[in-house]
Amino acid sequence: MAIVKLTNAYDYYNAQLGTIPRDRVRATEIDALVDTGANMLGLPEEVVERLGLVDIERRKARYADGRVEVKRVVGSVRLEMEGRLGEFDALAEYRGTMPLIGQVVLESLDLIVESRSKELRPNPESPDMPTIDVF
Repeated sequence: MAIVKLTNAYDYYNAQLGTIPRDRVRATEIDALVDTGANMLGLPEEVVERLGLVDIERRKARYADGRVEVKRVVGSVRLEMEGRLGEFDALAEYRGTMPLIGQVVLESLDLIVESRSKELRPNPESPDMPTIDVF
């Protein structure tokens, strides 16, 4: 599990530009399950609504039990955890489901899951900021 701060990125930038007051920026803090088998960020509908995220597209989502569903992709959300920050789109999931942090988020923020302790932490090779591999 990880504590994650989520902010509506559009609100954040509008506040930076002065088009909305800073106190109108929609944000929330949640507990999320870190799942290295998942690809994207998955957020339950109540979090999507609380943040006012907008639909971007629809994608097929394949689940561990083999079912495939067409789901909404929403965005954009600023995500902060373990001292790292990034912007991501999210898969809108059913109400009451556990928020998921998938591999795209972990790789982008250069975070690793320690295999023995199951703890999430910054990559020890880049403790001060994420490193991006450019090949």
